[in-house]
Amino acid sequence: MKVLSIQSSVAYGHVGNSAAVFPMQRIGVEVLPVFTVHFSNHTGYGAWRGPLLAPEDVREVVTGIQERGALADIDVVLSGYQGGEGIGEVILDAVARVKAANPSAIYACDPVMGNAKSGCFVAPAIPVLLRERVVPHADLITPNQFELGFLTGTEPDTLESTLAAADAARAMGPATVLVTSVERPDRPEGTIEMLAVTPEGAWIVQTPLLPMKANGSGDVTAALFTSHYRATGDAALALARTTSSVFDLLTLTHESGQRELQLVEAQESYAHPRMQFEVRRVR
Repeated sequence: MKVLSIQSSVAYGHVGNSAAVFPMQRIGVEVLPVFTVHFSNHTGYGAWRGPLLAPEDVREVVTGIQERGALADIDVVLSGYQGGEGIGEVILDAVARVKAANPSAIYACDPVMGNAKSGCFVAPAIPVLLRERVVPHADLITPNQFELGFLTGTEPDTLESTLAAADAARAMGPATVLVTSVERPDRPEGTIEMLAVTPEGAWIVQTPLLPMKANGSGDVTAALFTSHYRATGDAALALARTTSSVFDLLTLTHESGQRELQLVEAQESYAHPRMQFEVRRVR
């Protein structure tokens, strides 16, 4: 499998492509990373250095890949955080070019906007761009529960309302929706869930909620689920593998006391997930 991953890059720490590429490689995926920014570190530190790449520069990199005749071999275009308005059109152009070369390729979009605790942390134009232009062209999206609510104009909280919101998102274009950070009021205390909704059904998995904030964990989740689902066509299996890998990555990070994901140290969790959580069909 080959993935064209158009995301940010940091030298220090692990977010964007700096979080997504290695786990995919560790499970045998060939990744062609295209950077939208190249910062010293992620912006959560409050200070960083390095360039936000111009959309045309990003487009030029994709064009160079196309000139090597590589687009016909791409199975997935994956995108995450979009730092500026212009990058959305560049990503959609890349998707169109890849699908013209390989009609069986899919576009997986992680519509990064914010979360329930921090609110929206991207430029005001980005959520509108994602909702109106980008998501309708995606085959798979991986919003958290907060982002799903914005995309659909709903307030999902219960399992039923989250399923309904996922269906509303699927009606916008994507066939498959992975909802992360699902927090239902009736869930057992100290737990968190992920929900996968496809044309074939819906599945949920529950894990302990670790007392930490981990920048980049959503990027790892989107990358692994997309890769596993594309490889197997089995959403429940992809959900089980991804959940196991990400939970063990977060556990190792929490135990290390470090702020940044222990991405390399947790590599066996990607290659050989323990499959320690039950995936339950809910529809």
